[in-house]
Amino acid sequence: MKAEYDFSAGRRGAVDPLPRGKTRITIRIDREVLDWFRAAVHAAGGGSYQTLINDALCDHVARQAEPLEDVLRRVLREELPKPRVMKKVVPGKKRVARPNKELQRPVRSASRR
Repeated sequence: MKAEYDFSAGRRGAVDPLPRGKTRITIRIDREVLDWFRAAVHAAGGGSYQTLINDALCDHVARQAEPLEDVLRRVLREELPKPRVMKKVVPGKKRVARPNKELQRPVRSASRR
């Protein structure tokens, strides 16, 4: 080890340059939340939990800017059951009511009396 070091050309900050548009910050996150994001990345086969957190935050910000009408439509599509497909009704054609076979009494033939 040298007795004296020259730091006159040194620069403060991170050694790695940040990608354009990114900012390095320090935040405090609950352990459970961080564990959930790490597990989600692990289940997906790898990646960065920080990217997943960033994507979740970007999605939240985009939804906050979403107009109320769009939010209501999205929520209704997600929450309401899908409509059942109805049979096509042909105009002019009479529908014949079919009796429920389970409720009908068995008919005895005249020869068995």
